[in-house]
Amino acid sequence: MTKDNHDSSPNVVTNTKGILGRFEKYLAIWVVLCMSLGLLLSKFIPSIGETINSWHIGGISIPIAICLFLMMYPALLNLQLEKIKKLRTNPKPILLTLLSNWIIAPLVAYALGKLFLQSNDQLFVSLILLGSSPCTAMVLVWGKLAQGNQEQNVINTSINTLTLILFYAPLIAFLTGLEDIPIDRILLLISVVIFIGVPLILGIITKKLIIRYKTKDWFDNVYRPFVGKIAVIALLMTLIILFSLNGDVLINNFDLLVLVSAPLLIGFALVVGYNIMITRKAKLAYPEAITSVIIGSSSHFEIAIATAVSIYGVGSIAALGTTMGLFWEVPIMLSLVYLGKYLHKKGFWQQQ
Repeated sequence: MTKDNHDSSPNVVTNTKGILGRFEKYLAIWVVLCMSLGLLLSKFIPSIGETINSWHIGGISIPIAICLFLMMYPALLNLQLEKIKKLRTNPKPILLTLLSNWIIAPLVAYALGKLFLQSNDQLFVSLILLGSSPCTAMVLVWGKLAQGNQEQNVINTSINTLTLILFYAPLIAFLTGLEDIPIDRILLLISVVIFIGVPLILGIITKKLIIRYKTKDWFDNVYRPFVGKIAVIALLMTLIILFSLNGDVLINNFDLLVLVSAPLLIGFALVVGYNIMITRKAKLAYPEAITSVIIGSSSHFEIAIATAVSIYGVGSIAALGTTMGLFWEVPIMLSLVYLGKYLHKKGFWQQQ
């Protein structure tokens, strides 16, 4: 695994300016604006939410399903199986990240849910969904901004994509089972198939076809950035729909958003702190350390939102709980980028 933290290879990721377009650069602002717009629509034009809610098949909202699929598909285009072969050259940072993603973060989420949210099953589940879903998309952006090891980033996100399919549903079922929280395990499995399996297969097929009939360079620098922008738009549309359908619930139960925010913020602090200290203890150099910290501390809020909507419905408290994960994660990850650079300047991690 190369330790060049300035890798500009299009096979890994395009340059920061190319990735971080206007939408992505100000994502935290767009998130707040779309949440506010949804609330305003629910208050002053409630018929819009009612109309959207009427478009469903078997209880599944068609607009939300389309938006969630469009959110997931670009993320799963990041799978690069050929990169995983390089894991053996420097496995330590990858293994530390997997430890954080699949053991530390889920256990922290469970413990904080037990401490803060035992009186609200849906918020408890939303916390578990977020804590048990390692990110496969936005970490590529944060890693590039932090000047981390992007080859390691791609290897980690590729492994996370595969492990999500294998471990996500069983881990959710196990953690909710510890508290005897009723959850439809069939819908949980279906959500994994629809929102991870299908987009993954479609991503593999389209990637092969595009590379065959165009070029890999065109796929990396034209197609993937284009569908990435569609994913951001789909994310923002999902927020508008969710908040337009749940405006009254939010306004009348604002305390629930405050309630779920407390364990979310404490969880971020604990997991980020753990990853910063464990990467220092492991004597990682900055590019590998900051990449491990970012991936190990982030969550796949897209699949968490999709699962909450599939199990509990678009108008559920669980869906809003997972949305708050997105609300807090974006500014926290941006702050982590700057914190990492500051610690690097102070010589916190090993020098290359």
